[in-house]
Amino acid sequence: MEALVPIMFASVAGMGHAFEPDHLLAVGNMVSRRDSTVLALRDGIYWGLGHTTMLVLVGSVIILSRATFLTSGYFEAAVGVLLVTMGLSRLLNWNKPVEVRPTRYQHRLAYTVGLLHGLAGSGALVLLVMSEIRRPLPGILYILVFGVGSILGMFVVAGLCSIPFTRRMKINKTLKFSSIFLSSALCIGYGVWMVVQNVG
Repeated sequence: MEALVPIMFASVAGMGHAFEPDHLLAVGNMVSRRDSTVLALRDGIYWGLGHTTMLVLVGSVIILSRATFLTSGYFEAAVGVLLVTMGLSRLLNWNKPVEVRPTRYQHRLAYTVGLLHGLAGSGALVLLVMSEIRRPLPGILYILVFGVGSILGMFVVAGLCSIPFTRRMKINKTLKFSSIFLSSALCIGYGVWMVVQNVG
């Protein structure tokens, strides 16, 4: 019964987790390429699905095998490199029209970015879970519920971040570039900081 108490609050913790700076910057960068709120919201969901997939997979491996090597800070550094790459790419392509792809490919980037964020965050999450929940199955259930909460949280984040870039806002080119430049610069700056903190 004691193990069920933290599981009940796992989704709330997951929603809060979605609002961490590196998550906000990555998803904000992606949805700035969208002119549709629906597509932006789907990006948020796919990011959450990728994030949850990796959390559950890696978390299960760590809990069941005690494979502590999967908690390396190099995964955090990889997220930093990803943020820098996304920021530079957005700046270089700021005025290009949105590429139309088949539905199954439209959100591949969001899912992939979510996977990498899940890999980077899984170690710290599992260590926290293991300190609270001793048995493996309730621990894995906690991670799954936490992941569902992160999907809901990122759904909200994607919707909020997409508002300035929707057709309805009719944002002018100067304001649009300023918004993209600021978000990309933050993405690059925070990414560099993550690399330095985890590799230096």
